[in-house]
Amino acid sequence: MKTKLHIFKIVAKHLSFTKAAEQLYISQPAISKAIKNLEQDYKTTLFIRKRNAIELTTEGKSFLIYTNKILAIYTEMDEKFLHKKEDFPDFIDFGVSTTLSNYIIPKIIAKFRVQFPETKFNVISNNSENIENLILNEDINFGITEGSSANPILHFEKFIKDEIVLVTNIKNNTFHTGQIDLQTLQEIPMVEREKGSGTKAIIDTFLLNHKITKLNSVVFFNSTEAIKNYLYNSDHYALLSVHSISDDLMNNKLKIIDIKDLSISRWFYFVTRTGYLSNTFEYFKKFVRHSYNL
Repeated sequence: MKTKLHIFKIVAKHLSFTKAAEQLYISQPAISKAIKNLEQDYKTTLFIRKRNAIELTTEGKSFLIYTNKILAIYTEMDEKFLHKKEDFPDFIDFGVSTTLSNYIIPKIIAKFRVQFPETKFNVISNNSENIENLILNEDINFGITEGSSANPILHFEKFIKDEIVLVTNIKNNTFHTGQIDLQTLQEIPMVEREKGSGTKAIIDTFLLNHKITKLNSVVFFNSTEAIKNYLYNSDHYALLSVHSISDDLMNNKLKIIDIKDLSISRWFYFVTRTGYLSNTFEYFKKFVRHSYNL
């Protein structure tokens, strides 16, 4: 029951069976089956199915309130009885790629230390290649990186999917429809990451696949934060990770402009040496997933 309720919560969060399947790493039919079983168990309809979307029914919205309460109790039980402070070492160090270290991991570590206040962390932020080399050299035991290499000595496991989106200042009303085409993308003034950036490399690959070899780039910065601060004071545009702008969207500082016929995405992966076994890593990985899914 706990698993089915968690699946329902994630589907309700995204209002998408496909996105829920991606986040939970299970098949879309399994998602559909879990929701169907809940509807049968409670003799109600939780979602209205439309052609390209779903939405919660009135009963579904009420069911979500109870689901959140029940899952919160499960979490309290796990923390009380399953995960003891003595299960963890006094110090954990691991590596993460830059986007994760700036926008996702700090919040998760803060939650972790509420539960395990004696555990200290050293989080190494660097590009994915350098993190993988630290793992190969056994300087650290695990990390979370962008993409995955073909090195058989390394083991990769999907964590979360990231999307690169076109953003601009919230006050920029140049495109009233909120959408542009690929030709317009090549004409608007762009702010980019520096050459050598992993994010830029991924963007360049996707653009090349659409026969775009060059953008109208007018400024280059070596950090996402610098690009965002520039956009706060400009009507220019940038391609940034959606994870890096969530607060800016909520605070009405930046907005997304859709690009017709172009979707840029990537995965972040947990990475270890092949064959590496650790109870600490397994629980930490579970904690990271759970904290991100909340």
